[in-house]
Amino acid sequence: MTQLADERRADVASLEAISREVRGTIVRLSHEAETAHLGSCLSVVDILVAAYWGALRLDPTQLSAPERDRLILSKGHAATALYAVLAKWGAFSPALLETLARNGGQLGEHPTLHTPGVEIATGSLGHGLSMAVGMALAGRIQKRHYRLFVVMSDGECNEGSVWEAAMMAAAQHLDNIVAVIDYNKWQATDRSNEVLALEPLRDKWQSFGWSAHEVDGHDVDGLAARLRHVPDGSGKPVVFVAHTVKGKGVSFMEDDNNWHYRIPTADEVRLAHQELGLL
Repeated sequence: MTQLADERRADVASLEAISREVRGTIVRLSHEAETAHLGSCLSVVDILVAAYWGALRLDPTQLSAPERDRLILSKGHAATALYAVLAKWGAFSPALLETLARNGGQLGEHPTLHTPGVEIATGSLGHGLSMAVGMALAGRIQKRHYRLFVVMSDGECNEGSVWEAAMMAAAQHLDNIVAVIDYNKWQATDRSNEVLALEPLRDKWQSFGWSAHEVDGHDVDGLAARLRHVPDGSGKPVVFVAHTVKGKGVSFMEDDNNWHYRIPTADEVRLAHQELGLL
């Protein structure tokens, strides 16, 4: 499993090209399926690309391997980003993307277990980290050595269940858990730090017993390198507060919270694809 993951790793230019292609797919799907949360999907792309192409000990042809790493998209409203990544990575045919949010289709607006590569059904924020703690404890009992990657949103850190799970992970020394927080500074209706006082976010996690770091969430190569080195030798669970931009990659969407719910027009899809170098 580890060797297969190593062979699939891409260089930085390839990773950036993958991110651009994935962003183009997300924008197109949002238009065609009339699905929301576009800005949140675009901000998390580089985190997912770094994980799947640069860090996960996971092979798309062996998605049920007992020793595989597990990735949980706790911010389930960004499901379109996960689907686009999984299709590009090879977990399922890209043709399946055309069923997104369609009646009778396989891909819902939040991840479900009907989709190859999806480990956990998510959508209600604050559950992903708790489930990862349970899976890590199960792995310990079964003497398995997989890692748990939990991709979270900053607004999700408003949930008390996140901090209960954080305390449990630290108490149990679950150093095979890594949380990556897509810190794009927005929630559904306002700036994250105006809804609830998140800052200093890294210090909060550190005070809960985690090995806590701030990183550039769009430095896909650098993030991949950090993710590969989990556990990090501290004996603690690891968290990366990944600073990102909502709507990243499309200038007229960046840091504009209207794109939390807005659906792009055909002309806006074309403009976005031009900016991404896909036309």
